[in-house]
Amino acid sequence: MRTIELNKRQEHILEIVKDNGPITGEQIADRLHLTRATLRPDLAILTMAGFLDARPRVGYFYTGKTGTQLLTENLNKIYVKEYQSIPVVVSENVSVYDAIVTMFLEDVGTLFVVDSKSCLVGVLSRKDLLRASIGKQELSTLPVNIIMTRMPNITTCEKEDLLINVAKDLIDKQIDAVPVVKPTENGDLEVLGRITKTNITKAFVSLAENN
Repeated sequence: MRTIELNKRQEHILEIVKDNGPITGEQIADRLHLTRATLRPDLAILTMAGFLDARPRVGYFYTGKTGTQLLTENLNKIYVKEYQSIPVVVSENVSVYDAIVTMFLEDVGTLFVVDSKSCLVGVLSRKDLLRASIGKQELSTLPVNIIMTRMPNITTCEKEDLLINVAKDLIDKQIDAVPVVKPTENGDLEVLGRITKTNITKAFVSLAENN
C-alpha cells in the first residue's frame, strides 16, 4: 500500500507551518506569494490527511506525524461493517456434492455451514471439499457436517471489529475468509456477513486512493 504523496508546494507549506506555527492561512499565502484561494485546496488536503491541525482564529499547527504514522492511524479506523459482504451459507445436512456445486456457482472459496436456526456450526473450505472428493466416499450421500471445521476451531469476527485485526487472522491462520457473526441470547452465532482477502484488498486500495 502506498503512503501519502505530497507535491512540492504542499511540502513547502509543511515546512512553513513546522517552523512558524501556529500560523494563519493568510500568512502562509503571503510567504508563498499566492492568494488564499489558491492555497485553500492544499491546506484542506494537508489537514484532512492529518499532517496539519487547524484551530479557528489561531491558525495551523504541524502535527509532527509521518505518512506511515498517518496510514497506520487510518487503518485503525476501518471496521468490518464497512467492507463485509453477503455470506454464502449451506445447511449442515446438505451433501458434499451440493456444497461443491454451491461453491462453484457462487464463485467463493469458503462456505459457512448453519443449523436449522441459521446459526453457525461449521466452515467448509476448498481444501475440505477437495479432500473429500478425492476419497472413495459417495459425495451425494455424504453430509457436510462430517467434513466441516467445527467450533471452537472457527475464526470469527464481529461488525465492530477492526478490519486490520481480521487481516492478521487471515494471515496467521492461513484461511481465506472469516464469518461476521452476532452472538444470540442463547450463545449461538448468527451469521451476518463475511470478510475475505478480496474485501480487505478493496479496503486497502480505497484507503490508498483516498490518501
